[in-house]
Amino acid sequence: MERASGIIMPIFSLPSKYGIGTMGKEAYKFADFLKKAGQKYWQVLPLGPTSCGNSPYSSWSTFAGNPNLIDLEELAEEGLISKAELDKIDWGEGENVDYEKIIKNKPLMLRKAYDNGFKKAEKEVEAFAEKNASWIYDFACYAALKDFYENIPWYEWPEDIRLREKAAMDEMKEKLKDEINYYIYIQYIFFKQWDKLKSYAHKNNIRFIGDLPIYVSLDSADVWSSPENFQLDKDNVPIEVAGVPPDYFSKEGQLWGNPLYDWDAMKADGYGWWIRRIDGAKKLFDVIRIDHFRGLESYWAVPYGEKTAVNGRWRKGPGIEFLNIIKGWFGNIDIIAEDLGILTDEVRQLLKDSGFPGMKVLEFAFDDSHNSDYLPHKYIKNCACYGGTHDNATLKEWHDTGNKDEIKFVEEYLNISDKEGFNFGIIRGGMASVADLFVTQIQDYLELGAEARTNIPGVAEGNWKWRMKEGACNDKLAERIKHLTKLYGRS
Repeated sequence: MERASGIIMPIFSLPSKYGIGTMGKEAYKFADFLKKAGQKYWQVLPLGPTSCGNSPYSSWSTFAGNPNLIDLEELAEEGLISKAELDKIDWGEGENVDYEKIIKNKPLMLRKAYDNGFKKAEKEVEAFAEKNASWIYDFACYAALKDFYENIPWYEWPEDIRLREKAAMDEMKEKLKDEINYYIYIQYIFFKQWDKLKSYAHKNNIRFIGDLPIYVSLDSADVWSSPENFQLDKDNVPIEVAGVPPDYFSKEGQLWGNPLYDWDAMKADGYGWWIRRIDGAKKLFDVIRIDHFRGLESYWAVPYGEKTAVNGRWRKGPGIEFLNIIKGWFGNIDIIAEDLGILTDEVRQLLKDSGFPGMKVLEFAFDDSHNSDYLPHKYIKNCACYGGTHDNATLKEWHDTGNKDEIKFVEEYLNISDKEGFNFGIIRGGMASVADLFVTQIQDYLELGAEARTNIPGVAEGNWKWRMKEGACNDKLAERIKHLTKLYGRS
């Protein structure tokens, strides 16, 4: 990876007249801003359709796009919906995303776009579907069934549909034909808009970094359509599920509840499901950040039905053999390994053997040991330095609420002055480091506090809502960022 820098900006956090950030005009403006600021990367969160808690990390599909991110103004310009009707809808007050209103109103507009546009674009939609046949028919069928069964999870559907028995499936596919076509059409629209935005970014020398969560959701088209790839019993009920063990952050550990992979079955199939998954991610992103990379070395397995993660056990992951197959299949693939947390020598060795850059987070660097591996003087070039990630406090929130001795250490270590300000002192430290890549949140450049937090891990409600004010990314800010970027050889 060349020496460069980038900014984290979730698509849903872009300004918009219609309640949530989209792949519309404001996305193009942000790409323009990145170019003016001398940045080479735009990091986004997973783009899949969200489910539990509106989290991008809890999705119905690892392959599909999130309909909420479709730009409605573009559909109005194409004559598929009425702009006057759009403007009559209550999309929510204030700056934050009002998911209740988005979930209620956006599908109504997308349904009208389908009614008005499907027949006109039928040949293009069919070509798109055939190109994505490995996942889209299963996804569309799953989504249609989800509506039919009033949104209950697939593992509570009637047994013949839950287990995908052919006669029952054929009957439901015929019955829900129009619904299935609708979901295929919406994916066609999503990828049409995304490909257009990505092409524009590339013309401006901006590349996308996107997250690939290591696990998928239990209630997803992925598990329902490919149960053989997961640790499920004969009735497709999980045997063990994912989490992390108790540590000094939590006495009960974290029970994530995702189904675990049957790595032996995947290996016997040549890791075909993972190859298709990464191929799907490559269509979206230029660089893939694998979330919870350590789970590929060993993972915490908790018996299904447990209320906490305490009674889990460590089990070996697929390791370097799996990564070598992925690298061999895709060639010179750009991957960042999210190797945060308490790491073992085995995980460190796997990262080294993979050749992928790991992550260093400045908010984790300044503990009372004064010896953290995240301190910039300990970096190697082959790593990605982050001020903070979407799971961290903004830099201002950290300054305002963090441990006072820790903040004092930061200010002394980086020689931060009042004139420069805490945020830009931290950013300067990351920019100046030898790390090949430096990334931080747009909130940090805007010097926003706790009100602009993207996510608080372990808190189920109130996340993934923050949106940037229109015009916040102005030319003055771009020039300040560009100065630092050029000064430290990242432009």
